[in-house]
Amino acid sequence: MQQPLVPDGLWELFARVVPVAPVRPQGGGRRRHGDREVLAAIMFVATSGCTWRQTPEVFGPSWSTVYRRFTEWSRARLWAKLRRLVLDELGARGELDWSRCAIDSVNMRAMKGGTLTGPNPVDRGKKSSKIHLITDQTGLPLSIGISAANTHDSLGLEPLVRGIPPIRSRRGPRRRRPAKLHADKGYDYDHLRRWLRSRNIVPRIARRGIESSARLGRHRWTVERTVSWLGGYRRLHRRYERKPEHFLAFAGIAATLICYRRLTP
Repeated sequence: MQQPLVPDGLWELFARVVPVAPVRPQGGGRRRHGDREVLAAIMFVATSGCTWRQTPEVFGPSWSTVYRRFTEWSRARLWAKLRRLVLDELGARGELDWSRCAIDSVNMRAMKGGTLTGPNPVDRGKKSSKIHLITDQTGLPLSIGISAANTHDSLGLEPLVRGIPPIRSRRGPRRRRPAKLHADKGYDYDHLRRWLRSRNIVPRIARRGIESSARLGRHRWTVERTVSWLGGYRRLHRRYERKPEHFLAFAGIAATLICYRRLTP
């Protein structure tokens, strides 16, 4: 089951960021399971939505080993590093379209509470978290973050734009700023427009009470489609993790796999 979950190309990229396994100088101890086996089990949890205890034994390592390694890798920000490598490969091939990017967010109900959860104003005040993301014109996630559900969308714009990593280009230097950024009326604030212009980004933000919502989909439908792609990773249907870094890790894994699909024929 490793091959479909962790294809050779993805494993080659992951092997570049995974830390070297520690060696016991005195010898002894249990045999350490391979990183690829553990990564396949983590991908299975992310795509199927099963609990850690339901991780199939066919992968080899026990569920506790998989969870422990997931915690170590999340603490080391391996998922962000892996996503950046995948974006670099896409940028080098000219697959990223920086001409028009879009920003949006989606709420996920939190089943166990935890940090960065809050009352969802559109779900009868139930505890939820929000995923924020920026995509290029084709819908590939460039930056992703999480917050409590009652956090206003506008507060996520600046951190997301700053969070876009320097990505390789087919020609010229690395790039991290889109030419234009499209957003809905939740981001309609003059200080955000000024901030974007100060970074040479043209704001395309709908104005409340002036522009019709029917016209918003001409360029923003790609980010809405990406939100539906995130829903295909069943671990994100609900927030089951108490720790926000674990929830962010699963969101990062989903974004990485969405980008990696563009690399494969």
